[in-house]
Amino acid sequence: VQLQASGGGLVQAGGSLRLSCAASGRTVSTYAMGWFRQAPGKEREFVAAISWGGSRSAYADFVKGRFTISRDNAKNTAYLQMNILKPEDTAVYYCAADRRNNPLRRNDYDYWGQGTKVTVSS
Repeated sequence: VQLQASGGGLVQAGGSLRLSCAASGRTVSTYAMGWFRQAPGKEREFVAAISWGGSRSAYADFVKGRFTISRDNAKNTAYLQMNILKPEDTAVYYCAADRRNNPLRRNDYDYWGQGTKVTVSS
């Protein structure tokens, strides 16, 4: 499985971005999908995850109410809609796929994409 994240960029505080994660090589329709981020000088941290069918999701506390994870299995793609962005959301965002769906995991994913950089200016 190859994962390609895109959609990052520079945005002002309070703005929005939508990240995409396109999978190739095989279908990820039976995999959980997750988003993680790594800010400069910090460890990578969990952001959000969604089950294979989209019925279950999980979020880090710091993004609840602002970010929404979704997926379109027909397109083999997952998304992260990010609203009300804050400067502290600045990071490289990574998508990942997990062959295990239950429970939704916050670490130890099987496949990782390259990151897409998000910069939020104050």
